[in-house]
Amino acid sequence: MPVVTIALMFQVTQLKSQSDSIKPAALPDSSSSQILAEKRLHKWMPIQAIVPAALITYGVIALHTDALQDINENFQNGIWVQHPHDKYHLDNYLQWTPGVALYGLKLAGVKSHDKLRDMSVIYGMSLVINSVSTQIVKGTSHEWRPDGSDNKSFPSGHTSNAFVAAELMRLEYKSQSPWYGIAGYAVAATTGFYRMYNNKHWFGDVMAGAGFGILSTDISWWIYPSIKRWLFKNEQKSTTMIMPFYDPNMGAGFGLVHHF
Repeated sequence: MPVVTIALMFQVTQLKSQSDSIKPAALPDSSSSQILAEKRLHKWMPIQAIVPAALITYGVIALHTDALQDINENFQNGIWVQHPHDKYHLDNYLQWTPGVALYGLKLAGVKSHDKLRDMSVIYGMSLVINSVSTQIVKGTSHEWRPDGSDNKSFPSGHTSNAFVAAELMRLEYKSQSPWYGIAGYAVAATTGFYRMYNNKHWFGDVMAGAGFGILSTDISWWIYPSIKRWLFKNEQKSTTMIMPFYDPNMGAGFGLVHHF
């Protein structure tokens, strides 16, 4: 019995020493895990750039290719020259309609991919990227508008603004229904049509405008998790943020984003 007792005591002591030597694995930092998760959710595959890149490429080629310039003129002849009409400036409002719908769906209770704050920052970033890029190209392309009013026709800024929000609608609400994105794209395409209907843009301008808008949103969507880590590193101390905003049609200003 003493031998058995000593043996049992030895086994218990050995097991205890082994368990003490096993240290629990370090848990990953919660903030780092959240950033990694958001990067996966905001993953952007290079294949997504094919469509907007193709639209922009078409518009650029149309500036210098006779065959595509003929297409531009055919659209103008069919819409404007052969059927003169009064101008309806619906496009000035349609360009912002997808953006209004983006927030309207959120306020109506439709679940989006991101919180209101994050969605707002992505939208603001997309508009800034889009505005800067289109204005630079307008200033270097020197393409005359069909009505001859100025030489800043390429690309269409109204169209690109509409497609910025349309693409974000698709990304934010695609898990709920693909029809939200389809509706946004339909309104954006109508905006582009009205730019031609009012004789303000060529067909190639509209195609490129759509590409710039989509690509601006895709870039913002992809880089946002990294931006968020820096932008909201002290978010527990502050729940409100003011972002600068610029649009060539609306001017410069500031937007207020509040964390609900």
